[in-house]
Amino acid sequence: MAWQAPVVVHPPAPEGGRRVTVRGEDVGTARSDRDLVEFLRRAGLDDADMILDDPHLVEWRGGRAHQGYAA
Repeated sequence: MAWQAPVVVHPPAPEGGRRVTVRGEDVGTARSDRDLVEFLRRAGLDDADMILDDPHLVEWRGGRAHQGYAA
């Protein structure tokens, strides 16, 4: 199996938001970076706001990082 970042922010959904998975587990649909940071914090990732731009930890799929939350 190919290597994958532990956090995946999936493509924007037509109804808005971006599904987020941590280590393959669905943790919710983020509607902002604030939501995303909270999901990561709850998943036990310290300094979640500092890792959003680290491609070794977070993979942004189907859109630019920090964009595509709104419908």
